[in-house]
Formats: sequence, C-alpha cells, structure tokens
Amino acid sequence: MAVRVDHTVTAGTFSLDGQTFDVDNNVWVLGDDTECVVVDAPHDVDAILAVVAGRRVRAILATHAHDDHVRVAPALARATGAPVLLHPADRVLWDLVHPDEPPGGELLDGGTVEVAGTSLLVLHTPGHSPGACCFHAPALGVVFTGDTLFAGGPGATGRSYSDFGTIIRSVRNLLLTLPPETVVHTGHGASTTIGAEAPHLEEWVARGR
Repeated sequence: MAVRVDHTVTAGTFSLDGQTFDVDNNVWVLGDDTECVVVDAPHDVDAILAVVAGRRVRAILATHAHDDHVRVAPALARATGAPVLLHPADRVLWDLVHPDEPPGGELLDGGTVEVAGTSLLVLHTPGHSPGACCFHAPALGVVFTGDTLFAGGPGATGRSYSDFGTIIRSVRNLLLTLPPETVVHTGHGASTTIGAEAPHLEEWVARGR
C-alpha cells in the first residue's frame, strides 16, 4: 500500500505569556490505508479523526508543546490508544497546558518513528521552544517542521522559552542541509521546499526575531 501524507487545518487559539491569539494550525497525517502517525494535535479531535479515517494510529508526534499544537493531544490519545510523543525539553510547556496528564513517551534526537514501512527521523531543532522537533522522511522527500521553519523564515522567538540564535543554528545546521527538493510541511500556512528557503538565511539573520 502506498504511503501518503494527508492534511487538515484546524482553527483555535494560541496563549502564552498572558496573551491569546487566533490561529489556524496544520495537522499532518502520514501513513497508508492501515496505519498512520499524526503530527500535532491542535484544536479539534473530530477533525483529526476524520483524516485518520479509522486507521491504527501508531503515535501522536508533537513538534513542540505550545498549546495550539497539543491542546487536544491527550483526548486524541484516549480516542486512538496511541501515545503522545514529546521531546523532554518541552515538558515545561506541556505542563502549562496539561499539568495532570503527562505525555506518553519521549522523542530523542536521532531517533526514528516507523510507520507503514517508512522511517521518520527525529531532528531536535530547539529555538522556537527548547524541545522543538522536526520529522524527516527521507524516502518520501518530506520534513514536518512545526514552527521551526515556515515559508519565509524561522518561527517566532519573542516569547518565553525561545531564542533566536538557537533557532537559526537549528535551521542552518539541521534543516537547510537536507536535499533542496525536500518538501517542508509546516505547522501553520503553506508548504515550501528547502531549496526555496535556503538562499534567504542571511536575510533572516539580518532581520532578527
């Protein structure tokens, strides 16, 4: 069975540092007709389950633990029986959202997640948050970047637990070294490619956060 990437967009809010914003979040589902993984669980369990479409969910992969990416993660875990996997450095943010519901497992840099005969490589890409992770599927030529890299530059670093210099190092050393044809599926907004973004690195550095 062919492996594919399915997608939906859910609407909700993002809250941190005493401010709240309306946001639309991408949800990515990678798998075949039998099983899949879900990348991020933002606002709406039913919308995510509609994309899952009855398949076995092997894991819910959190790119990071801002509330607009993990708001319904525990509920989705209960609905599917799949563990929520999070890098331990983002536990401080997770606990702001779900203080009484720990994630189901850890993501570690260089680890792999297997689904539908495909390997997802975990890339720890701190900066937007301490435990931000991207997931690279070399066989499919895609990388799921959460809020680390967008069409137009790196994610925001103006809030607690974020750092501009750190995200630039993550993008430069771990993402822009991927093949230029790699498709970048982001946490918000349109997808892009590594080749489209790489020439603009110094512009982003000059621009700052």
